[in-house]
Amino acid sequence: MVAEGDFIVTVSKKDVVAAVLPLQEHWLPLSNLDLLLPAIDFGVFFCYKKPTAADFGSFGSTVDVLKKAMAEALVSYYALAGEVVYNYDGEPELLCNNRGVDFVEAYAEVELRDLNLYNPDESIEGKLLPKKKKNGLLSVQATELKCGGIVVACTLDHRIADAYSTNMFLVSWAGIAQSKPMSVLPSFRRSILNPRRPLCIDHAFDDMYLPISSLPPPPPPNNTPEEANGNNLISRIYYIKSEQLNELQLLASSDECKRTKLESFSAYLWKMVALSGNDNDGSGTRISKMGVVVDGRTRLSSSKGDHVNKSISMDSYFGNVLSVPFGGQKVNELIEKPLSWVAKRVHDFLENAVTKDHFLGLIDWVEARRPDPAISKICATGSKDGPAFVVSSGQRFPVSKVDFGWGKPVFGSYHFPWGSDAGYVMPMPSPAHNSDWVVYMHLSEKQLDLIETQASNVFERLTFNYLAA
Repeated sequence: MVAEGDFIVTVSKKDVVAAVLPLQEHWLPLSNLDLLLPAIDFGVFFCYKKPTAADFGSFGSTVDVLKKAMAEALVSYYALAGEVVYNYDGEPELLCNNRGVDFVEAYAEVELRDLNLYNPDESIEGKLLPKKKKNGLLSVQATELKCGGIVVACTLDHRIADAYSTNMFLVSWAGIAQSKPMSVLPSFRRSILNPRRPLCIDHAFDDMYLPISSLPPPPPPNNTPEEANGNNLISRIYYIKSEQLNELQLLASSDECKRTKLESFSAYLWKMVALSGNDNDGSGTRISKMGVVVDGRTRLSSSKGDHVNKSISMDSYFGNVLSVPFGGQKVNELIEKPLSWVAKRVHDFLENAVTKDHFLGLIDWVEARRPDPAISKICATGSKDGPAFVVSSGQRFPVSKVDFGWGKPVFGSYHFPWGSDAGYVMPMPSPAHNSDWVVYMHLSEKQLDLIETQASNVFERLTFNYLAA
């Protein structure tokens, strides 16, 4: 078996795929919710067994299908073929000029069953996941494996797309490859996220977001293992069996209220992270923070009266419609209190953010501060007083629908080492076992070591044997 990421990847070709039809060059502004995202990229990848269909007799034929479908998809998803430019106020905008998507073809000297998916830092990052060009919005890499299997990976600019938008594009791209009609046409109509007039400013957002100009200079990097002391953030992938999820939900709920699986999972992980951040003197007075990414599409949509069209637009809206509410609790409370108490704290800080007024207020708050950029406080300074992390639900990740004609993926995952000192966690549906979860975790080595030691019955290392069972 190949150890860690010990295999060679050889790039055989680099190309640029543009929309198959000519497009009128134009500018597309970012929405106020887009402007809350810094210039960071995220990745997503899919692993496939060797194609057996006669139409895919070679790696070249599969790549041709990917490129042809991409060129057709970019007609509707034209923004992905553009590039980021900056206006006179220094704000990013999109120049929709059909510059195209960078497309890399490669070969990896490793078999699919030997890919160490548990450690994507070694097996995926820098090998199977492409680097995106500075001003580009999307890069794709198709890699043939030694066994004939294929890995298709994308790197996207988060300023233009959240996971919902990316999922919409991936399903459309795969559907076009199979000559299926597009079920949803993306909408880039930024006006549906325009601020209200007059603005209605809620200063509660001052506790959730802050101007980037107010951030202190970054600390010097940890140069030695002793200095890092296990605080370097790394990425790992686990699976959680459905029985464990049901047990967590049972423990997190009470007679008065049944918590969701996401609330229960988040509360359990918060307790684990808090345990790793206990004070050296054992006092537990540090503050641990946890955020949960909330998608505002259903909150901003309405099917009543004159809002019907807006509802349809929000379902197909391509862009960021996110907020990151968070809570903070003393480490000792998170450790000592029962899971149901922690789950209620998760529910409480989420309650005010899952409303239409919350997102309308956030749009107005950004407008009042433009052109000064802002950022989520937990992402920027969340770990200042204790361990912090953000949970983003990937339960709508359509891994089984990203089938380009040679079969469903054996595995797929997002990959997001986002550069923050706060951790990032995304639970997704398992492609192998109904109701199980696959969990991408970007946390510190110290936190992951503790989780693997004390919660190994819940978080099990992802292996190919699990996927093949």
